Amino acid sequence: MKTIHDILKLGDPRLYEVCEPVFETDLPLVPEWTQQLHEAMEDIRRVYGFGRGIAAPQLGIMKRMFYLNLDRPYIILNPELKNLSDEKFELWDDCMSFPNLLVNVKRHQSLSLEYRDEYWEKQTWTVEGAISELIQHEYDHLDGILCTMRAIDEKSFRWKG
Repeated sequence: MKTIHDILKLGDPRLYEVCEPVFETDLPLVPEWTQQLHEAMEDIRRVYGFGRGIAAPQLGIMKRMFYLNLDRPYIILNPELKNLSDEKFELWDDCMSFPNLLVNVKRHQSLSLEYRDEYWEKQTWTVEGAISELIQHEYDHLDGILCTMRAIDEKSFRWKG
């Protein structure tokens, strides 16, 4: 069972790597990866009280995959961001890899997400606001980008609590 202790922490060099695609031949591994991501996220929720999504590289799975648990679970394979809005909004972002730190960032207000689901079916999802921000955050992880690297300025950090 994966727990909060399995999540890579800020400074781990793997968090800064670009992930490789999920291949169709990887599909038999996707249920196990999904279960691991779900377990780790549930542990973060239990300990820290937050968590709507987690990217595979946060558990050292260096694949272009993330898992969201919103109104239902979403398994996102090989995502591509499209139609990023010019309009942006500012927020205090958090991350499971540094759960006590908030980072002030700007994100696109809306976007379209193209991806493959766990059945290798192509999907398109158009989102805005909080879900748009969440998707951008998780997508960044796949490119080795942390929200600390998107801070608005040098004063854009604060401790939770």
